[in-house]
Amino acid sequence: MSTALTIALDAMGGDRAPGIVIEGIKLVRERSPNVCFILFGDEKQLQPLVVKGPQLSEYVKIHHTDEFVTNEMKPSAALRNLPNSSMALAIKAVRNGEAAGVVSAGNTGALMALAKFVLKTLPGIDRPAIATFLPSMRRDVVMLDLGANLECDTNNFLQFAIMGEVFAKVVLGLPEPVVGLLNVGEEELKGHGYLREAAAILREADLPSKFHGFIEGNDILEGKVDVVVTDGFTGNVALKTAEGVSKFYTHILSEAFRSSLFSRLSYLLARSTLRKVRQRVDPRRYNGAMLLGLNGIVVKSHGGTDALGFANALGVAIDMVTFGFNDTIIQEFKKLEVDNVPLTKETAPA
Repeated sequence: MSTALTIALDAMGGDRAPGIVIEGIKLVRERSPNVCFILFGDEKQLQPLVVKGPQLSEYVKIHHTDEFVTNEMKPSAALRNLPNSSMALAIKAVRNGEAAGVVSAGNTGALMALAKFVLKTLPGIDRPAIATFLPSMRRDVVMLDLGANLECDTNNFLQFAIMGEVFAKVVLGLPEPVVGLLNVGEEELKGHGYLREAAAILREADLPSKFHGFIEGNDILEGKVDVVVTDGFTGNVALKTAEGVSKFYTHILSEAFRSSLFSRLSYLLARSTLRKVRQRVDPRRYNGAMLLGLNGIVVKSHGGTDALGFANALGVAIDMVTFGFNDTIIQEFKKLEVDNVPLTKETAPA
């Protein structure tokens, strides 16, 4: 286990665990051969999978526990009753310095609660946020928050904007991301007071990114901005709506190509083009939601993903560690504190 980077894995989290965890490791090692993993879970299930895989035992270590968090379990129950669950132990490995980051496909609410309790938040951040990236007409777009905070204030939006900007730099490689606040209109007088206040502060702040202002829902997939900032309630609704629309169009397109003999022949002619479209919007490619603002790297994989999707989530965690995501956030906050930008409740105007 003497490699440069170690990632802790909740090997029992997700609908297809632990199989997809092992298969995902195999795939990501092709891109990142210097990464090793600690699997937290049932050794009886994990050991045969590790032994079966070629050379897996050289870079995979198993930490046995027979406790795990179910998808139906309330976050409070996971926090109070399962201190030695595979999810909890994987997070504690990050806190204790045994691993540089953690990935889980398990219960989202429990992961957020446990991670916040065990790791705490970074200096200057009141609440962590869930972020992911989506396809757009221009390029991939970062969006946060996606469900961690149903109600937010001015300070939360400011903090989310900075975290989203840093994430766009680190993961998407954008040197100067454009940030926008999701609102019911682009006019400065529209929206809640805390939104208008956050926008006013961001316009005046000397941010390393560009602040576009307000955007509307249809601007997200058009790619008008690189970072979409919103509260967890609105963000989750927007994300699920986008996923639903994608499935809807896939469904009606499939129906159309099966509707007649001519349509079936047309599909054969268009198959290669359709394959490119499918790859562009493949949800596995965008798998790996980040819990930003925690004092440690935590990535949430979709519970129903396959090995390719889980490998992409692992890749996100590896990139965030490799490029010093949290260190960059701390530096950005310090710069803005020097410029007297109110980012916390203590310094925010009444």
